[in-house]
Amino acid sequence: MAAEDLPSEFDVVILGTGLAESVAAAAFSRVGQRVLHVDRRSYYAANWASFTFNGLLNWIQQYHVNELQDWSSLLEDGEEVIYLSNPDTASIKNLQVFCFTSEEDEKEEEASSSTPTNAAEDHNINADEEAVKESSETESAGNTVTNLLVAIDCIISEHSILYNPCNSPENVPDTARVSKTGSYFYLRLMYSRGSLVDLLIKSNVSRYAEFKNVTRILTYRQGKVEQVPCSRADVFASRQLSVVEKRKLMRFLTSCMEETEEQMAYHGRPYSEFLRDQQLGDNLEHFILHSIAMVTEHTLTEEGLASTRNFLQCLGRYGNTPFLFPVYGLGEIPQCFCRMCAVFGGIYCLRHSVSCLLVDKDTNRCKAVIDSRGQRISCSHFVVEEGYVGPERKRVATPPRFISRAVLITDSSVLSSNSDQQVSLVTIPPIAAGCAAVRMVELSSSTMTCMPGTYLVHLTCQSSGSAYEDLSPLVSRIFCTPDSPDQGNTQNCPSVLWCLYFNITDGSGLETEGHDLPSNVYMCSGPDGGLSHENAIKQAEAIFSKILPDEDFCPPAPNPEDIIYDGDATASAEGEDKEGEDKEGEKENQDKLEEAVLTEETVQTATATSTLPSG
Repeated sequence: MAAEDLPSEFDVVILGTGLAESVAAAAFSRVGQRVLHVDRRSYYAANWASFTFNGLLNWIQQYHVNELQDWSSLLEDGEEVIYLSNPDTASIKNLQVFCFTSEEDEKEEEASSSTPTNAAEDHNINADEEAVKESSETESAGNTVTNLLVAIDCIISEHSILYNPCNSPENVPDTARVSKTGSYFYLRLMYSRGSLVDLLIKSNVSRYAEFKNVTRILTYRQGKVEQVPCSRADVFASRQLSVVEKRKLMRFLTSCMEETEEQMAYHGRPYSEFLRDQQLGDNLEHFILHSIAMVTEHTLTEEGLASTRNFLQCLGRYGNTPFLFPVYGLGEIPQCFCRMCAVFGGIYCLRHSVSCLLVDKDTNRCKAVIDSRGQRISCSHFVVEEGYVGPERKRVATPPRFISRAVLITDSSVLSSNSDQQVSLVTIPPIAAGCAAVRMVELSSSTMTCMPGTYLVHLTCQSSGSAYEDLSPLVSRIFCTPDSPDQGNTQNCPSVLWCLYFNITDGSGLETEGHDLPSNVYMCSGPDGGLSHENAIKQAEAIFSKILPDEDFCPPAPNPEDIIYDGDATASAEGEDKEGEDKEGEKENQDKLEEAVLTEETVQTATATSTLPSG
């Protein structure tokens, strides 16, 4: 919608299109609230977004920091102004890009498959040449743009980028191999049970998205990648476990479903100690601790058991693992809720922002907002992404936490199988003292995230330093890179074609209340490092309950045939009156017909009686 067409009054104005903000927008619009949803970015999902390579390049070219403008002339008596910040300045830091493929490799690959056998193949080759040509034209726009292949689910601050020496002007990363198809980089899974899945089903928003089941769970142990038997079928089909171990594992998993006195006796003690006392053996302890519960050795028993139960409860709902992956990435989910909001009358403006809030001094409530074009828009409530709120107005209980992330494009899977369409979750215990556990997701081309013959890999852990310092030692062990310690032992490992390291703020560490903000302004945090999305959904539901405590949160959408549009209301009422008159007429005709039938039957009965033979 054009900015100049915006109405001047809304019930709720929402700034930012992250998951929590989008869910809240859908909930408000669904119950009839007038919603304006804006974002200064040119895409949906904010820090949850998924990007293609071309999308990243376009974002870099369009990136700019809005200058602070003075809107004090729009103030009315008794009002004060609160200026909002640029959300892109602190979302990410320590970004480093590496490319390990060369133009010579690309030419050799093209030469090996350059002989067309028919017209269709000739057409495909021409299309590939056009793609390479287009990529080359993009690269020629400037080496700086090519070097800034930045990433994933976050907005990048141009002042935080670190350049790698291999990306010098004479060694520009070759992106043709990875840009021929869309490469979507926000890799995050969903448990098949939880508040997000329940909400997708309840609100019927799930019809706007597609999902794939994670096909296998792997773990990294003793320098090798192994498959974890987690379902009953996997356990009995596993060749890694003995018959005794299989029975022990099934017995333990069954006992975990209900809390027992023995389990309660270990409350407050490490989960690893509880597992050792079950005499499961090293193999099973490793699988349960790191790949099923997905906790550390220091996690308390009650937390470890809760995580194990959650895993088991999600197991088998949609496949042989507990996890789902949204096709094209989790960035699609906020867009689905935005679509629901728009269906029920919400107004959307991308590349449009709110510059400041106008606050009543007496009531400490936000009366209106000033958008990026200087229009005053009145609102009853304002919901904002936390990045727009300046640090001086935030209550910071603890220092901000960060997550280390790495994105790799590889030429093969970490564990070969009969299928090249696997979607894998890999759990990696700390490889050394002081290191964090790492969670890795590997996607094949079946997820529409990478081109055939390549895999998209995403590694995540809690930050202790820069993302490169936290994750590159592990990458060089599992994958073949120039930094791998023993090149001879990595010949059978997947080769890294391109990789990216960066740190992003951990959204779970943000306090959503107690900030120096007006009473009708509500703040939402960004993504965290966990697999659950409870935090974002709880934030949206809490904001909705504060504003509309008596309304149902995201009720099911009505059937399309039950929807009556405003223009059809009069015609529908007239149709109902006419239908009522028709029904009364039909009833009179039916009564007359019944009387006629009764009269005819009486006559026929009398006639028949008179004609019966006597005696």
